[in-house]
Amino acid sequence: MVTELSPTELQEKLDTGTDVALLDIRDPEAFADGHIPGSENRPAQRLDASVFDEEWPDEIVVSCYIGKSSKRIAEILDTNLAADVTSLRGGFDAWEGPVESGHSVSE
Repeated sequence: MVTELSPTELQEKLDTGTDVALLDIRDPEAFADGHIPGSENRPAQRLDASVFDEEWPDEIVVSCYIGKSSKRIAEILDTNLAADVTSLRGGFDAWEGPVESGHSVSE
């Protein structure tokens, strides 16, 4: 079972400069409307096995709308990557920190 990270714990990591990948699996429209700064938009339906061949930092936090889908994706990533993968508890809906809008840099 994958570990969940609270929004407060994530904010603390971001504030201290921890090298963490933020993977937002919501659809591109929701991501463009608002996301955690530094997040990369990778909609769940578009994720494929190539994600396992990418270089990742030691820590990855997966977020979705309410924290349900992100748990499933985080579990798959955690099983197949050397990184410590967690799910954002409550998803983007629970996030009270800074938000930016616009599309992902990878688009």
